[in-house]
Amino acid sequence: MISKVVTFGEIMLRLSPPNFKRFIQTRSFDLIYGGGEANVAVSLANYGILVDYITKLPNNEIGDACIQFLRQFGVNTNNIVRGGNRIGIYFLERGSSVRPSKVIYDRTHSAISEANPEDFNWNKIFDGASWFHWTGITPAISQNLANICLDAVKVAKEKNLTISCDLNYRSKLWKYGKVPNEVMPELVKYSDIAIGNEEDAEKVLGIKTPDTDVTSGKLEAENYRYVVQEIVKQFPNLKNVAITLRGSLSASHNTWSAVLYDGTNMHIGPQYEITPIVDRVGGGDSFMGGLIYGLLTYKENLQTALNFAVAASCLKHTILGDFNLVSVEEVLKLMSGDTSGRVSR
Repeated sequence: MISKVVTFGEIMLRLSPPNFKRFIQTRSFDLIYGGGEANVAVSLANYGILVDYITKLPNNEIGDACIQFLRQFGVNTNNIVRGGNRIGIYFLERGSSVRPSKVIYDRTHSAISEANPEDFNWNKIFDGASWFHWTGITPAISQNLANICLDAVKVAKEKNLTISCDLNYRSKLWKYGKVPNEVMPELVKYSDIAIGNEEDAEKVLGIKTPDTDVTSGKLEAENYRYVVQEIVKQFPNLKNVAITLRGSLSASHNTWSAVLYDGTNMHIGPQYEITPIVDRVGGGDSFMGGLIYGLLTYKENLQTALNFAVAASCLKHTILGDFNLVSVEEVLKLMSGDTSGRVSR
């Protein structure tokens, strides 16, 4: 049986000043579309996986343009709901060296934030699917979306889909009167696979990583054994837990790795040094896309699945935009140890 993955969440119009300009300098913006779950969908489509992206978009030319943007990368958009007044927007000022990137959201009253449970027929949406992916961004947007996300994971569980989640804490969301630990645990308990980073574990689940300093650029994978073990204690339904390890030497220079825990063994991925970074937005999403592909392709070989995910997300940092536009062959080449960057002729 060919696997089909369904992802659900908000896609936004991304506006960025060109050439690393600051907001105050720019007189024009580069325009693309992006969002956590859409980023995962595009990664999977690039790897040859059937993928269906679910969201709600306004029934206007901007909504049409967004759908066409997704279709060009092979993502099925036939179940996207149309309606509402607007698409969410985010402004991204890309950082460089010691100046960090900045994000400003303009997503209030977006079409999906005001969606209703009746908009989504999950029994129909999940027809023929084997996997459902959601992130913590979605229930952070509104109570409506938290309710819709809960409906989705319940139906996915009834249909025996594999369910994955990215904890994805966003400090600029959660403005509707709820905090993550009031909403997320009920959703995570339906999931089979969870990923996050040290901030997600602390802010969403209250689990603090011991003896770590992400600003030093040196993260010890073994320090995260406690974190993954504590997550599985809280949520024994989870078969696999992954933590991405980003050491930030500067906005342009990071180390990158991850660990994957199966309830007994903790697998440690390779560590890459990435400099200069072209665009780190979507790095975690590209890891998730790589991990889903790895788990579907390499089945019980968790180390290989993890290595694929780490290599795929390393490559994402070299690509402008939210999407990880790389092939399986390019990821495998990096996995093999070829980091030369030599021209392919």
